Amino acid sequence: MRNTPSRDTPAEMAIRRLVHAAGLRYRVDARPERKVNRRADMVFRSAKVAVFVDGCFWHACPVHGSSPKANSEWWKEKLRVNVARDADTNRRLAELGWTVIRVWEHATPSEAADKIVAAVRANLSL
Repeated sequence: MRNTPSRDTPAEMAIRRLVHAAGLRYRVDARPERKVNRRADMVFRSAKVAVFVDGCFWHACPVHGSSPKANSEWWKEKLRVNVARDADTNRRLAELGWTVIRVWEHATPSEAADKIVAAVRANLSL
């Protein structure tokens, strides 16, 4: 678990390559807002779009998430707190006018990139 990268995961890199190829530029592993002590995987400040590429294990994916058998109560609470923090982040950023996009690591990179590009372009044209 200690070796799991917090950024530049294969899913993130695949999505970032496609978004970059679409001509969009972004910040990586950055705070969308100073007031919110959370870091997004991709931040489009001018469009106010924050993208999180969530790992199936760490964010309790309903399809692929699992819970370790060893120390199961501790892990259950850890994952519950992660999910609650994700919801709190979504709420806080939305209150500040941000569009929050959450993508599961198992999502098709092209579909995720298309969703991100569409949201950024829509917000820029407002």
